[in-house]
Amino acid sequence: MDIRSILMGLAFALMWSSAFTSARIIVAEAPPLSALALRFLISGTLAVGIALALGQSWRLTRAQWRATIIFGVCQNALYLGLNFVAMQTIEASLAAIVASTMPLVVALVGWAVFKEKLVVQAAVGLLAGLGGVVLIMGARFGGGMDVYGVALCGGGVLALSVATLSLRGATSGGNFMMVVGLQMLVGSAALWGPALILETWDVTWTPRLTAAFAYTTLIPGLAATFVWVRLVDRIGAVRGATFHFLNPFFGVAIAAVLLGEELRVLDMVGVAVIAAGILMVQLARLPATVETSAKR
Repeated sequence: MDIRSILMGLAFALMWSSAFTSARIIVAEAPPLSALALRFLISGTLAVGIALALGQSWRLTRAQWRATIIFGVCQNALYLGLNFVAMQTIEASLAAIVASTMPLVVALVGWAVFKEKLVVQAAVGLLAGLGGVVLIMGARFGGGMDVYGVALCGGGVLALSVATLSLRGATSGGNFMMVVGLQMLVGSAALWGPALILETWDVTWTPRLTAAFAYTTLIPGLAATFVWVRLVDRIGAVRGATFHFLNPFFGVAIAAVLLGEELRVLDMVGVAVIAAGILMVQLARLPATVETSAKR
């Protein structure tokens, strides 16, 4: 993995992790699904416009269209939709911790459903990651943690895992920015129905909300997704997913600094255990699953 790939991975992890804090600000002052649908409409339109200016086409390959639709529905509508609703009642740091378990879920699904071989290191990593989650949840359970909100985040992780497994088809054939824009528009279209049925447009416009919405739309929404798609094309999905082990650290740290959320000792221990488990799983999977077509 070259220095450029490492920098891309670090940038992605930082941008992705910051989204939980900005989302927490947004849902405190705006309906979550409506805000998310509007965000994807804006960022998707911008991305498609940029793609057209770059000479890219929306004549995607069949594999790209399939992956774009699945990714748009599973990541943007389901994963982020469930997380936005959940963050009305749970802290941004807790949502970030739950979301960071996605690589563990992907590895577990690969073993349980697709019968992928699970080496000892990967099995130990999965157990460590599970132990870290149990440690954090156990410590917070007696402190008024909203179980329903955590369950929504758990459902979001499952949807994100499906989205990640679908991404491989979206990285072949070029048109990266167009793929990013179209999957955002797919997510927006999927969210507007539930938003109009379940929510009323009740927004408290403040400079804090405006700044958080603009940041979420342009940085975690547009820039991070584009970097992730390019990173997967450059080094492969398995190597790229290794950078997810940074998300629990970044997510908790950013929420503590910007939102003043409490840094609990057991949270930090659990985060370290989860991160170690993710890294062990991803490194164990590299020899057998790295795509031979990945650019080095």
